[in-house]
Amino acid sequence: MISLIASDMDGTLLNEKMTVPPENATAIKKAAQKGVKFIVATGRSYGEAKPLIEKVGIKAPIIAMNGAQVFDEQGQVISTVSLRKTVVRKIFHLLKTKGLYFEVMTDKGTISDSKMRRIQSVAALLVDLQTTDSFKIAVSLASARLELMNITYVDSYEQLLTDPDMTILKIIAFSAEKQKVLDPIAEELTALGELAITASSASNIEINHINAQKGVALETYANSLNIPMTQVMAIGDNLNDASMLQAASVSFAMGNATEEIKQVARYLTATNVNHGVGQAIQRAISENLS
Repeated sequence: MISLIASDMDGTLLNEKMTVPPENATAIKKAAQKGVKFIVATGRSYGEAKPLIEKVGIKAPIIAMNGAQVFDEQGQVISTVSLRKTVVRKIFHLLKTKGLYFEVMTDKGTISDSKMRRIQSVAALLVDLQTTDSFKIAVSLASARLELMNITYVDSYEQLLTDPDMTILKIIAFSAEKQKVLDPIAEELTALGELAITASSASNIEINHINAQKGVALETYANSLNIPMTQVMAIGDNLNDASMLQAASVSFAMGNATEEIKQVARYLTATNVNHGVGQAIQRAISENLS
């Protein structure tokens, strides 16, 4: 019997409009009526994730930034796993040498050193997520989206390394050339040690501490509730979801998931534009999957 369900956001819980469709929200609420708890597991920051679920009347704990932080339903931090600044300096150097644009997610919010490149990168992500097939429209959407987000712009990331009060939780790097450029860089980053290198789309790589993974955070949270992993279900679509799909007893890949994730998961559901999360939850409960 399922007691806890974890769902990724982008490409999973969210549809092409970057909102939670009513079918998904209804399924989550019906599961809650049966005593099944729900937790979001996302690469997004807490501040980005919370409004999206609250908009459809869902209040839930959140695994943020791939597991770098975990928040309870009241928004209190349960755990934090940060990157060591000596390692961060090496990451910055490598990414700059390769000419990649990247952003830094910290306990003070998301930090960027270029508004223009951020808009371009978010636009590419929106195209990857099939929000639109027009890059020009995606740029407009990205520009509007930035107005709603709390982004801090700096002239240089160097100040983050010298600020003793700044905790660095995750770094996300982008490339329009996708895996052709990103895969070799991911290998070089892995060689630095103590890092988990994943992705939430074909055009990015996400860099966390090795212990800041969705699967690790999900298992820790389940243990805090005395819920065995045999009673945990996870749903995802991309590489940063692999660890939690492997950790959960019941795992669903979205219809739009990467082939690697479809191989990892035990079950397949519909795409995110066809409310696959809602369908997966309904199936898990009606069929009593375990």
